[in-house]
Amino acid sequence: MKEHSKNIGIKIKLPQKKCEDNNCPFHGSLKCRGKIFTGVVISTKMQKTLTIEFERRAYLPKYERYEKKRTRIKAHNPDCVNAKDGDMVKISECRPLSKTKNFVVIEILGKEKGFEERIEALEEGKTRKAEKEDLKEEDASSKSEGN
Repeated sequence: MKEHSKNIGIKIKLPQKKCEDNNCPFHGSLKCRGKIFTGVVISTKMQKTLTIEFERRAYLPKYERYEKKRTRIKAHNPDCVNAKDGDMVKISECRPLSKTKNFVVIEILGKEKGFEERIEALEEGKTRKAEKEDLKEEDASSKSEGN
């Protein structure tokens, strides 16, 4: 029996689905090389493209301490992998696929804990900020009418 996924040289679980994507490392002609990162999918709004975010630590020599920084990377999402928002994924470097895409998703590791709660908190913060701005505008308009 012929295997429908080719080995890409990295020890990962091969996808069960088959796809016709030429930019797929398992079923197409895309070669994976270079860096491999693990991060959380924060956006799937583009076609076949994900935005992945992960934290790293940067050293501050002045204070002799580390600070947390976030890195966001755009990666290609093949049909056979099909990652969604909140998934922990492993991405691998490849040739440039577009102006900003130099990575491809090679494996889904699972769901991130607390992802939905974090997104809800961000949305709630945005609505509170909009409500405060509305109140400020009403106060400013009432003051200008009183003069």
